[in-house]
Amino acid sequence: MFLDPATTPDLKRTLFNSIVAPRPIGWISTINNAGQVNLAPFSHFNLVSTSPPVVIFSCNAPHDRQEKDTLRNVRQTGEFVTNLVTWDLRGPMNMSSLNAPYGTDEFELAGLEKAASVLVRPPRVAASPASMECKLLRIVEIEPTGPGETKSSVVFGRIIGIHLDEHFVDPDGSFQVTLTKPLTRLDGNNYATIGPVDQLGRPSPRNG
Repeated sequence: MFLDPATTPDLKRTLFNSIVAPRPIGWISTINNAGQVNLAPFSHFNLVSTSPPVVIFSCNAPHDRQEKDTLRNVRQTGEFVTNLVTWDLRGPMNMSSLNAPYGTDEFELAGLEKAASVLVRPPRVAASPASMECKLLRIVEIEPTGPGETKSSVVFGRIIGIHLDEHFVDPDGSFQVTLTKPLTRLDGNNYATIGPVDQLGRPSPRNG
């Protein structure tokens, strides 16, 4: 079966989420110029580079307003925090995705405690085992070109601070993410955590 997204009638856009899976979840906390805090999950999220340390997340234009609250806040302040979502935090994470009016504090909505950041204004999720403070690098706008498409804004942020729960840090400084049971996004409303783990060393080049 071959599908051309430009010519296939009634192509389900959720198909892409089913293929590119599992995906890490960026639980993004932001603040606006009025001091109102926002927290929202994004499954179009990933690490771009480690040197320099850069992450991205993308926001599709919502149908009920010009842009998502997270994006609006990042444009105002140039700051955000990513918070690692664990299996045990899946309920509060899901609650924070509620389409609430602008200015609503999703920390309070989801019953989450805030923790102060060091170098940026947005707070972090106290219960998250890993949070990264980020400064906005740039926003890349991807304009729709076909029927049914919506504008997408890709946010690039440089990581300027890292918070780790010491229970998951080895003496050598390694972060044991498998022990946190990170939550991942699959298709639709399906989420999962990690399964079997294997170690595969990089193959050595052939001699001669």
